[in-house]
Amino acid sequence: AAWATPVPALRFGLRMLAAGIVVAGAAVGSATGCAASAVVLLCSLAAGRVRRRGLGIAGLAVAAALVTGTVWAVAANVLPAGLTSALAGPLAEHRVQLWRDAARLAHRNTALGVGPGRFGELSGTAPAALLPDGKPHSAPLQQAAEQGLVGVLLLATAFCWILYALWRSPRSTPVTLTAGAALTALAAIAAVGNALSFTTVSAGAGLLAGLATARPWVAGVAAVPGG
Repeated sequence: AAWATPVPALRFGLRMLAAGIVVAGAAVGSATGCAASAVVLLCSLAAGRVRRRGLGIAGLAVAAALVTGTVWAVAANVLPAGLTSALAGPLAEHRVQLWRDAARLAHRNTALGVGPGRFGELSGTAPAALLPDGKPHSAPLQQAAEQGLVGVLLLATAFCWILYALWRSPRSTPVTLTAGAALTALAAIAAVGNALSFTTVSAGAGLLAGLATARPWVAGVAAVPGG
């Protein structure tokens, strides 16, 4: 929104609002929210100096792939013991066990998975949670366990299509890269958590993607003869 407005005072106010969100995340004790908001804000400020958005979009794709690959490696227990311990420490042992349950189910039912919503029934770890929700708390691992390779490919395709749409968007490069950074941060959080299970989060992500890829309203009106 700050990059989209031509009014300097409004742009400054919107940036202060974004900085306030970072501070609010720290105040309520949400380390993940604070860090993600700070990263998006820094990426937004840096986006003003980027001239070729393709490089920025490619960087966002690589970042999302690295986070997802790391989660998968922890779930498959293929990393060195020291690195696994360092990564698993902040995540909590219960979540790591959920991931490993999901990886085992995905390995046994590679193509189509065990069926939507069945992870909670077949996981030995999920029922032991204080507030069991039957989810592995990782979107890619949940897709792999419940819908197999098909589900993982659909999830990856949706994210890649959004990045492609941002690359081709008629909006300015700072607007598209800022939106891309926010959606990539959400993808990273969804890879290690349960973010996409909340309707408001998914709807907000769709709204953000739509606003960042739509043609500017003024340009659309001006293109209409006699408009």
